[in-house]
Amino acid sequence: MSEDVLSQARVGDVAGYEEISKMIPHRYPFLMVDRMEDMIDFKTATGIKNVTINEPFFQGHFPGHPVMPGVLIVEAMAQTAGILVIHSLNKEDPSEETKERLVYFMSVETAKFRKPVGPGDRLYLKVKALQNRRNVWKFEGKAYVDDAIVAEAQYTAMIMTQD
Repeated sequence: MSEDVLSQARVGDVAGYEEISKMIPHRYPFLMVDRMEDMIDFKTATGIKNVTINEPFFQGHFPGHPVMPGVLIVEAMAQTAGILVIHSLNKEDPSEETKERLVYFMSVETAKFRKPVGPGDRLYLKVKALQNRRNVWKFEGKAYVDDAIVAEAQYTAMIMTQD
């Protein structure tokens, strides 16, 4: 097996809450990623969101039938993608770790919602970089509960350095 194939097959980096909170500014109740797994620099990653009944949006969406809003699933995919890029930039140049970066949505394309997500579900957010030009990145994201796709989207984001 070639070195390139081996590097693609390896299990990528993992990050928990502490590492995630150093990379993106989101905090409760808007931090939508609990853990990152299988990060392959600048290419792919899996974010994990443990959905609980304590989520503030369940109070009104919908009483008696709690459903995670689809826009928040897309937000979770975007946060996963932002963490992947920032993690990759920090590994490429460790002096960059001290810079505060913000990730801004630019567009969301082809979003589809296939099944509802509710309390007790574990959302797996699989993202893949499709292209980038400087600080603008385009991603494909798919959200799964167990083996079922619950949402998917293509979206574009800009990574900005905070001065």
